[in-house]
Amino acid sequence: MKIEHLTLNRRELKFERQQLVDEGRDTGPVEKEFERLLALDDRELENKQEEVGALLDKTIQLPLKDDYPYYEPSDLEGIREARPQALPAIDFTFNEQHLRDRVYGAWLGRIAGCLLGKPVEGWDSRRMWGYLKDLGRYPLAEYFSSDVPRHIAEKYRIHERTGFIDQVKHMIWDDDINYTVAGMLILKSCGMDFTPGDVSLFWLENIPVLSTWTAERTAYRNFLNGIAPPESAEHRNVYREWIGAQIRADAYGYLALGAPELAAEYAWRDASVSHVKNGIYGSMWVAAMLASAPFLSTAREVVMSGLAQIPARCRLTEHIHKVIGWYDEGLSYEKVIARIHASWDEHFGHHWCHTISNAQLVALGLLWGEGDFEKSICRAVQGCFDTDCNGATVGSVVGMMKGAQELPEKWIAPLDNKLETTLAGYQLVEIDELAEECFELYLSLERDKPAG
Repeated sequence: MKIEHLTLNRRELKFERQQLVDEGRDTGPVEKEFERLLALDDRELENKQEEVGALLDKTIQLPLKDDYPYYEPSDLEGIREARPQALPAIDFTFNEQHLRDRVYGAWLGRIAGCLLGKPVEGWDSRRMWGYLKDLGRYPLAEYFSSDVPRHIAEKYRIHERTGFIDQVKHMIWDDDINYTVAGMLILKSCGMDFTPGDVSLFWLENIPVLSTWTAERTAYRNFLNGIAPPESAEHRNVYREWIGAQIRADAYGYLALGAPELAAEYAWRDASVSHVKNGIYGSMWVAAMLASAPFLSTAREVVMSGLAQIPARCRLTEHIHKVIGWYDEGLSYEKVIARIHASWDEHFGHHWCHTISNAQLVALGLLWGEGDFEKSICRAVQGCFDTDCNGATVGSVVGMMKGAQELPEKWIAPLDNKLETTLAGYQLVEIDELAEECFELYLSLERDKPAG
């Protein structure tokens, strides 16, 4: 039986080849093997999985080029030593009632942003922008609907996707939100000292393998073959810097409010089971932003608070600083979208689903959203690439900054306060009750913190 993301084919070999270039590895010793295997078709490669696997075992050992300009450790100690030297000072004082509302706002914002991007996940810019312009709905300012004229439905293949606002009565299952609940449950069951091993065991016990994708599914395979973290993140994992860990980070920020370093550490423990380098940094960046967001007044400050927890000389930091620089220059949203699309090929899966390309769109949504919830999630999603992931992350951060009471009814009412997941006991939950459970867990973890 062939299972997607487990059988290695030409597509995965191309992803690995580009990943090696991204990481600055010297591919000279393996170029002939890549060329030989890429000359085969997928059916032929199915019969050469041992050879493909052996090639991946070689690639992960390739040395970095001497002139590679980045320093990108994957271990927690190395990451912390590589952070910017001057970490921003933040006043973490807030009253409990307001903080409770901020956590509820983060859950609502994450779910609404995810639902906005869900039906158009996988659409390229020509398809999405064409749909919006043909309907007179450009720029994006409302949920996507399949209730459109027949010629529009046929032109944009509306039948290929679900999750359009006219098709749902509440938030339907999505892996992005599944992982948010999972993160909360990992801390609930294992406590503040949970380990990467606890994360892998939680997945095996609670998350069906076919509810995972790319790096997560590869890590799952490695767990089943007795390969534990952190080796599970590298072993034959061509997706090791993709967006998966970044979408799993939010609960770790919700449960470490006012402690961005701790939030980033929680995220590292989770991310390191399936990702390396920038795949880990994206997760730490998001978790730290969320831990800081209730205490900061601008999106720029929030973005910088996240960068304070990851290496100063990594590709993710460099690319987020590019977005910040464009914002400071006063460039228009449209011009920045064009620059991002010029840097990344949305038709190449490695770029479409990479941590860095999507993190740039998250930063774009936060900065050009100007503190407005609708503008923020719509500008993130309209940027294309991994739309549901980016809408969810931006919605989460802005929701945490503003609180539930400040979120527009237009975006919250369609959720009907209900969320579906695949996790036992949480298959259909009330969102306000979920947020309350999360905040009470945060309070209990605070009480359990060692003195000093």
